[in-house]
Amino acid sequence: MMKRILALPVLLVCLVPASGQQLTHFPADDPRRGWHFYDDAPVPAPSPSRTATGIKDEQPEIIRYKALQKAVEEARIVAIMAPTVDNVHAYLQLEARILSDASRFSDVAKRVAWMSPELDPSAQARPSATFAVDIYERQQMAERRTQLAVLAREHIVLFFFRGDCPYCHAFAPVLKAFEQRYGLQVSAISTDGGTLPEFPSPRGDNGIALALKVQQVPALFLAHPSSGRIVPLGFGVMSENELIERVITTATPQPVSALTAANK
Repeated sequence: MMKRILALPVLLVCLVPASGQQLTHFPADDPRRGWHFYDDAPVPAPSPSRTATGIKDEQPEIIRYKALQKAVEEARIVAIMAPTVDNVHAYLQLEARILSDASRFSDVAKRVAWMSPELDPSAQARPSATFAVDIYERQQMAERRTQLAVLAREHIVLFFFRGDCPYCHAFAPVLKAFEQRYGLQVSAISTDGGTLPEFPSPRGDNGIALALKVQQVPALFLAHPSSGRIVPLGFGVMSENELIERVITTATPQPVSALTAANK
């Protein structure tokens, strides 16, 4: 507070020369003006940088779009509040115009995408041609096998189950086939001491289920033993393809920017 008080005189001294000239005459000193000495402060001239000349004109297309948007909204309100034949017809005419413009845009967008491979969904995603689907799937499977083989070197899948859980019994063959096919170890953990035919010698629950907040089974987690990192893959029964996708996605480090945006 004391610093602020001490700074006030300095600010006042700085303000005096900023006025450009000292006040040598006070309006009240002139008796002929009477009560008119309460003069209004002069209105400062607008800065050149704030004049209309500095504002960029909108493109004609933007102006037309805003006008059409306003016309459609007003016509819709009028048609709702007074649904006469003429009012509804006027609104539907504007709607038809919008649909026509959207259709033309869609046609041009398709042509642009066809001419630009980086914009063409058919060139980037799963092909629609039947003869190309098989090639695409083989390539995808080869890439997945490579990714899973790398992950299997340092990761394991934790499978929490109960011996009396029918879904766990149904899911166990899928997990065993996944383990044998891709080499990613599945470590079965029994929460009630029971067993499964595919996992006759499971590990007992030493408190890890409580630590990971496992409240229902079957439950899957992807673990990285060397770092101690354990992340959930999901709860309930899932297909092998879904399991593969979750393992690869979960094990792939997510950019910090994406994590920040996801947590907002």
